[in-house]
Parts: sequence; structure tokens; C-alpha cells
Amino acid sequence: MSSDTAARINEFVLAREADIVSFLRDIVAIPSLSGQEEGVVRRVASEMEKVGFDEVKIDPLGNVLGRVGSGPRVIAFDAHLDTVDVTDGDQWDCDPFTGKLEDGRIFGRGAVDQKAGMAGMVYAGAAMKELDLLDGVQVWMVGSVMEEDCDGLCWHHILSEKTLAPELVVSTEPTGLKIHRGQRGRMEIRVKVKGRSCHGSMPHLGDNAVYKIAPAIGAIEKLNERLQDDPFLGKGTCTISWIGSRGPSLCAVPDEAEFHIDRRLTLGETRESALAEVEEALAAVGVNAEVFTLTYEEKAWTGLVYPMDKYYPTWVMDEDDPVLRAAERAFGAVTGKEPEVSCWTFSTNGVAITGLHGVPCFGLGPGLEKLAHSANEHVPVSDVLVACALYAVLPGEIGGF
Repeated sequence: MSSDTAARINEFVLAREADIVSFLRDIVAIPSLSGQEEGVVRRVASEMEKVGFDEVKIDPLGNVLGRVGSGPRVIAFDAHLDTVDVTDGDQWDCDPFTGKLEDGRIFGRGAVDQKAGMAGMVYAGAAMKELDLLDGVQVWMVGSVMEEDCDGLCWHHILSEKTLAPELVVSTEPTGLKIHRGQRGRMEIRVKVKGRSCHGSMPHLGDNAVYKIAPAIGAIEKLNERLQDDPFLGKGTCTISWIGSRGPSLCAVPDEAEFHIDRRLTLGETRESALAEVEEALAAVGVNAEVFTLTYEEKAWTGLVYPMDKYYPTWVMDEDDPVLRAAERAFGAVTGKEPEVSCWTFSTNGVAITGLHGVPCFGLGPGLEKLAHSANEHVPVSDVLVACALYAVLPGEIGGF
């Protein structure tokens, strides 16, 4: 890409800064928990139409998809529009649903995770059209839903139902404007033990499921210490994130106990290997338990239920992939700097895009990953503007490989 084209893109973005900021503040101000995204989806669709997208549609799951260009090559960008909840507003210095602008930063739930990416995407689409950057390509900007509840469900639906068939997807999850080429996978594992109930005044007549499962807790803690490591993605991990029991009453010996394992999978670890490791760890301490993965079956805001196993595979793009070289050229053209290439610590829709469906994916997004889900979540406006310019440049660079 010529320096003149990059300069024109940067000029376009700076000229539209007020519009980009206003739009981002608007969508941050709209609460959008998983399964409750209708308001923000329709606001994004309206903005796409306002800036001149060629096509805007909402699919059966509730994802909003906007197209610019009509060439044979298909490239997509993704930003999930759902957010986690705010559980303690007292930890915030501002109302998390106002999109507060202060000192060059926008504050609010979802500002960095990850509505900032959406704002950059929409105005990148506008730049591509106005500056005639769409030769031979069509670009789809996807505002996806339900990612916080079930990573990748949105794209599993899009790709399985053949709504789109892109040759590449760019995730705009926060990367601090680094290029991210992979992440650890994850899975949700449930361990369940059965006992026998009786009255709490006569515990010797029962078989307490809580006592039976207790040795398994220490076994899982020790399992975490010996999981595989990878020099790029990091170590596989497991942690118990919830424990529960069930019985006739609080005056009874519980006849069932269970816990939930958040398992992060590094390169080389699979669903099968992770389940086998848990089963072996439990057997070593004499715990006879049912070990299984969970299935997500919650209703989308459209009313659709689209079941998906809560297994999210590890994925990595090869460091020498031509797509990454193109992304690095685009970064240099816009910023005049060399990009840093890294990976996410958390999970993204890439688990379905690449992990399940094999479509190449990399990430480049505004804001810091560590601010996701935090009180006083925020994103620098400067990051959003740079990201917007990068997204406008990328299809032209990628189209050349």
C-alpha cells in the first residue's frame, strides 16, 4: 500500500473522530448481556446503514452483519457485542452505562471488551467505500452475540449455516494494538459424585457425597502443576471455579456433590486428553465420579436455541503465514512502526473460526486485554482511531497475497 493511501485513510479517520466517539459512547451505554443484545444490535445496524454499507442484515441467532464491496474474495471482521454484567457498581468511578469520555478515554462496561472494536470496524467500512479500497473484495463487519456465555457459538452458527464463507476473519478483541495469532483453548468440565442421603442427626446411616468428593479437590489442584506447557501460548491450566451439593434439606446428608473445572488447553491438549487426565487424577485418590463436558443451550435474543458443546479448541496461526506478513505491512503503513506479535491469555471467537472450522484468523484490537471484565473498564480513543485505520488498510494488503 502506498504511503499516500495510508495518509488518506488516516485523514479520513481523524475527520470522523467525533462520529466514531459518539457511536462508541452510544453502544457502550446500551446494556447487552449475552442473550439480551437486541438493542445494541439494532443500533449497530442503524450506524452501518447511515454510513453507507451496501448490505446490512441480522441472522437467526441475532448477529448483525454488514457488507461493503462486492468482489469475489470474502474477508470478515468480528466484534462481539455482548458483555459481562456489573455486579458491584460501587467499584466504579462512573456509571458503567453512560459511555463516559474523560482524558481521552471512554469508560463503561464493554468499552474495551469489546465494543471499541465494533466502532472501529463500522467506520473502517465507511473509509473503504469512500476511498475506493475494495477492489476485488467484499468485507463483512460482524457484530456477534453470546460470546461471553459461549465463545465461538456465534461464528459456529455463521459458518455451519453457511451465512458467510470468508477466507479470513480478523478478530478485534483487545490486543493493545498488537497482532495476536492464537490463544489457548478451553473447556468446561463437570465432576459429579453420588452418595446416599439420610437425616443429618444420624449421618452414619448415609454416605455423604461432599466427603466423597473432597479428595478430588486436592487432586485437581495438583493436576494443574503437571499440565503441558508451550513456549508461545503458555501452560495448560485447570482450576475449580464452583462447588455445589444437593440433598433433601440442610438437615440432611447430601446425596450428590459436584464441582466445575475451568480447563485452559495449550497446544497439543485436546478434549479427550483433558478428560482422561481428570479421570486418572480422581482414580489415584480413590474417587469414583462422573466426568463430562457441558453443553450450552441458552436462548438467543431472537428466541433461537443453537446447542454447542462447551469445548473450545486451541488455535494458532503459523508465524510465517502470508496473512501475518500482510497485517504487519498494514501496521507499518498506518503507524510507521513495527508491530509486536503475541497471543491472547483469554478466549475469543477464534475457537470456532479456526479451532472448529479451520478458517484462518488473527487478532488486532484497541485497548488492553487485562481491562476486560474489570471495574472502570475503558479504552483510549487514540487506540480506536488507529484500529479503525488499520482495519481500512488490511483488505487491500491481504488481497495481495
